[in-house]
Amino acid sequence: MSLNVNPEIVSIFSLWGGVLALKILAMSLLTARQRFRKQVFANPEDTSLASKKSKVVFDDPDVERVRRAHLNDLENVVPWFIVTSLWIGTDPSTWLASLLIRTFVITRIIHTIVYAIVPFPQPARGLSFGVGFLTTGYMAVSTILHYSS
Repeated sequence: MSLNVNPEIVSIFSLWGGVLALKILAMSLLTARQRFRKQVFANPEDTSLASKKSKVVFDDPDVERVRRAHLNDLENVVPWFIVTSLWIGTDPSTWLASLLIRTFVITRIIHTIVYAIVPFPQPARGLSFGVGFLTTGYMAVSTILHYSS
């Protein structure tokens, strides 16, 4: 079996993968922003970075919301990177690869917005999660089928 990887698809994956990596890095900054805004930190030594009113708190709802969104990213984006890296070796059409890669990244951005930045009522978060999940699932099944034949 030979591996045929379309350079145009690799370029698309690299571009959108880079966007997604920056988005995940931004989640750390979003968490820090919430901690400073609320003056709540996870470690006593961190309170010295802010005002005298700052304190150690492990259950602030706003900070925890951002942390859960970040964790959700890690739970979904890491498998997507792995699956997509394998899937592009199955020689998908450039149109389909571009559509699925962009769809996943955009749904993860939407998920962050409606979960951590401007909490929006369901089903916004569920839909953005589901579309991304199904995208990764499709690529995983396609990859398994391709390499099992």
